[in-house]
Amino acid sequence: MWPWGHAAVGYLLYSAYTRSRGDRRPLAVATFVLIVGTQFPDLIDKPFSWTFGVLPTGRTLAHTLLVLVPLTVAIYVACRRLRQLRSEWAIAFAIGALSHVVVDAVPSVLWGDIAYAKFLLWPLLSVPPYEDSSPSIIGAFLAFDLSNYILFEFALVALAVGVWWADGRPGLAYLWTRVRKTIIPNRDSM
Repeated sequence: MWPWGHAAVGYLLYSAYTRSRGDRRPLAVATFVLIVGTQFPDLIDKPFSWTFGVLPTGRTLAHTLLVLVPLTVAIYVACRRLRQLRSEWAIAFAIGALSHVVVDAVPSVLWGDIAYAKFLLWPLLSVPPYEDSSPSIIGAFLAFDLSNYILFEFALVALAVGVWWADGRPGLAYLWTRVRKTIIPNRDSM
């Protein structure tokens, strides 16, 4: 799945989670943490595989449940010790990161090619190599095509944007305030 698809699935799940806890809406900072979580496995694995050649594929270390589950639990414990509100950040990260790896595995399972879902238990299970021996981010974008799967991802993005809008656009005002403070200096300090 492409980054925008992971972000959409993560946001939809996080919004449903927050609403299930009493019709609360997602919080601004937690929404940013969620988005980082939805990209986290690829931000670790792709460079270490594709650029540095340290990992066997772009779906290993940060995609395996053997690393990701203990990591999310450790983040949750650390956030709970810091402050109550930050535990929401840990939950948002966990939803984002765990949804990422599950969504990466689903097509392989649905299409009957279980070998490409073995990354969930790497290194206990070996993962098949990519068909392209030297994948790259640029190569991935150059090979981009508008398949039905990609169109489905865009539909998920549209749905997620609609839900985000209905949720009050969490994070937008926070981001705008930070950008304004950076671009427009405080007049009191002049």
